[in-house]
Amino acid sequence: MVAVRTPTPRTLYVHDDLSDLLRARSETSVARRLGDALLARLRAEPSRVVVLTVAQQIEALVENMGGAGRPPNPPRSGPGMNPGPPRPPFPLALGIGGAGVRVAAQVHERTGWFPVVRRVDIWREETDDGSYTLGGTDAMAASLRELPEATALAIVDDTIFSGFTVRAVLSALPPRLRPRSRVFCLRGVATSIEDVATLAPVTAGVAAPGALLTDVSFINASGLVRRGAIRRAGRPSLAFFERPEWMVAWFPDDHAEVTALCRDLCEALESETSSTS
Repeated sequence: MVAVRTPTPRTLYVHDDLSDLLRARSETSVARRLGDALLARLRAEPSRVVVLTVAQQIEALVENMGGAGRPPNPPRSGPGMNPGPPRPPFPLALGIGGAGVRVAAQVHERTGWFPVVRRVDIWREETDDGSYTLGGTDAMAASLRELPEATALAIVDDTIFSGFTVRAVLSALPPRLRPRSRVFCLRGVATSIEDVATLAPVTAGVAAPGALLTDVSFINASGLVRRGAIRRAGRPSLAFFERPEWMVAWFPDDHAEVTALCRDLCEALESETSSTS
């Protein structure tokens, strides 16, 4: 997969996976103060930057699956909250990486769909020439060959952006399981979701219309400040704030200030983590 220059997207969707991390810290925590400031900054331009919560995305995913699922606990009432008849759970679900396993657990808590989840580790990593390849493909292929028989198989990821990783998983499945598979994700680019849907049905929470990168882009809030968001072959991982071109593209009017805030938050998180370990 070849890298492309990063344009400024018409709409930048930011998955808020920082709030839970911040709530686990004391109210006097420097990281919590900086994180609240960063999230406030992200929400200050709602016409261009859309902050998505986990709850919003899960509710949308359930609705897009036809409303199937058990009600939240405690039950809520109101428009759109009738879960309808429950669907049977999937005998087996594959979570793509740690993010996919977390999503599967969160959706299962809401719906009861994924009682058995296996982790499949495959990831996109940047090469020296700026293009992308997949890591972990050999181990993934070996683990998928050993999958047990299942009448239905769920494949769960957090985001379908280019669809690079989920297509690789679908392509590596044993032929007997491919026709029984359904893909789930919390969010994604509509055109990429449509591409994946040529291989297996897809249920997504948020499917953003428009061209990849120019019209729409997706990032995790934690990726702005935690190293590991950009995985590089044979080199240390980076946080998004350490890639100036991306920060300029995503935050054209105040990229210097947002970058500085992300850098300070990264240092605070690493300092507080080391002091408690």
